[in-house]
Amino acid sequence: MAVTKIHPIKSTLKKALDYIENPDKTDEKLFVSSYGCSYETADIEFQMLLDQAYQKGNNLAHHLIQAFEPGETTAEQAHEIGRQLADEVLQGKYPYVITTHIDKGHLHNHIIFCAVDMANQRKYISNRQSYAFIRRTSDRLCKEHGLSVVKPGKDKGKTYAEWDAQKKGKSWKAKLKLAIDAAIPQAKDFDSFSAAHGGAGL
Repeated sequence: MAVTKIHPIKSTLKKALDYIENPDKTDEKLFVSSYGCSYETADIEFQMLLDQAYQKGNNLAHHLIQAFEPGETTAEQAHEIGRQLADEVLQGKYPYVITTHIDKGHLHNHIIFCAVDMANQRKYISNRQSYAFIRRTSDRLCKEHGLSVVKPGKDKGKTYAEWDAQKKGKSWKAKLKLAIDAAIPQAKDFDSFSAAHGGAGL
C-alpha cells in the first residue's frame, strides 16, 4: 500500500531538490533518477522552461510524495513503482526528478516535476481530478507489484501525517475511537454514555 500527497513549490526549488537528493537519504544518490532533465541542474532547466511559459503562474514545480507500508517493499521496487507512476501521470510531458528515501522506517518516493510541460510550456493543472488519477494509478501499480492497496472508503480524506500517526499509534482520532469503542458496551443508551463521559464535552 502506498499513500500519496502532492503540493506546489512556489519558491526555494533548489532547496527542495537538494533535500530530496540528499545522499544520506538516497544511499549516496543510488536512488536518484530523472527524466527530461539532469538531476544535478534540474532547478536551472525547470527555470528555463518556466521563463518560456505563456501563462506565468506562482508554481515553479509540484512535489509528489508516495509512501509505502513499512517492510512491504524494497528500495529498488519502490523506486521503480515511483518511476512508473511519474511516467504514467506526467505522460512524458514534464521533466522530473525522482528519489527514494531509505533512511526512515518506511520507504518513500519524492517526485518533483516542473510546473509547465516541455512541448508547449503549458501549466500542469493540480486539482481533485488530477490527484484522484494519481491515487488510482499508484494503487493499480502497487497491486501489479503485489503490494497491498488502500480499500475504497478506508483512510478517505486522511492526510499523510494523520495516517502516519495512526500507524505509530499516536493519532488522537485513533485513540478517541478506541476509547469510544471500549465505552459503548458499558452504556445502556446515549444519555447514560454521555453522562458517564463528560456530557456536553462529547
